[in-house]
Amino acid sequence: MLSFRQAIISIAIDQPDLAHVCTGDGFRCASLRDPIGTHMNVAAPLHAEAADGLALALIASSNAPLLLLDGELNVISASGSFCRTFEIAPASVPGARLAALGIGEWGVPQLGSLLKATAAGDAEIDEYEMDLKRAGRETRRLVLNAKKLIYHDKVNVRLLLAIADVTDARAAGKLKDDLLRDKAVLLQELQHRVANSLQIIASVLMMSARKVQSDESRAHLYDAHKRVMSVASVQQQLAVSQLGDVHLRAYFTKLCDSLGASMIRDHELIRLSVTADDSMSSPDVSVSLGLIVTELVINALKHAFPGQRKGTITVDYRAADGGWTLSIVDDGVGIPLGPTGPEVKAGLGTSIVAALADQLQATVRIVSAEPGTSVSIVHVKSEAASAGAASA
Repeated sequence: MLSFRQAIISIAIDQPDLAHVCTGDGFRCASLRDPIGTHMNVAAPLHAEAADGLALALIASSNAPLLLLDGELNVISASGSFCRTFEIAPASVPGARLAALGIGEWGVPQLGSLLKATAAGDAEIDEYEMDLKRAGRETRRLVLNAKKLIYHDKVNVRLLLAIADVTDARAAGKLKDDLLRDKAVLLQELQHRVANSLQIIASVLMMSARKVQSDESRAHLYDAHKRVMSVASVQQQLAVSQLGDVHLRAYFTKLCDSLGASMIRDHELIRLSVTADDSMSSPDVSVSLGLIVTELVINALKHAFPGQRKGTITVDYRAADGGWTLSIVDDGVGIPLGPTGPEVKAGLGTSIVAALADQLQATVRIVSAEPGTSVSIVHVKSEAASAGAASA
């Protein structure tokens, strides 16, 4: 579809004589606005006849709905697009009053008042919206722009009226918004059901642990219960987050608060702290990071502080130069040192952390913190784009 600007270019190419008239001496410049609201300068002649010829040629070559009106709001010319869009017989348009077009649907008092004020030079119609109501037809939402053409002949007033039908675009936008709201409601319901299911599983595991006679089986059931609760904690924190990227400091803080409330009996002895920067992360990466934090914090609570030993577990996240480092550091008893460093026992927790780090294309580094242990998940710069974690 040709725009208002393209129509003038078309005139200049197809009608060079008319284009010469538009750019010759003795003409002054008038500012017009095309249907999408772009200002442009068009040479306006001193004589109304030549100006009308230019305007008529412009309207005839345009595929946008355009009307040329006189000062009394009579239609001088209408583009073919206007007649097709609004189902008006082309032969009935020239000389008709705007308010009489069709079956009178254009006779909107406010529109008439604005057009007359524009003709008098007292106002301009810029992105004016109105509903076009027609009996037996769907109401259409229109955006109108009108500009008074500047002639030296002040008697022969001319208005150029551009109409854009935005009904379908607005309907599509509303449908998109409705779909997004429905998606949010369904996601919330799904998260609620997942949380309930995890609570049921955790309760069954706890009941089984209390009934079983074997100490070894009881320990395994308690361990399974803690892991289910860790997944539930991650799910709960992500559920309350808005759609989109996750603010990691707030996410880790709430996650540690949840873990501390459920697993630390004496908060005077053991403290959890978070010292993350202002980084953001995608939801998928946040899930993996949250599970790593949960696994390592639970492991530190189980092994780093035997008896009544006091201590602190710190969760730290830093992003720099396209990479990032997640560290969980405790000041507990530490891991026994071997010839090549800390002797880490292979277990389910270790396997989980290694698998999650591999998904994030990161490496696991375990060192002695003297006292305590530091476990870091390090993602180097060259792989930062793959993991999706954004720097602060």
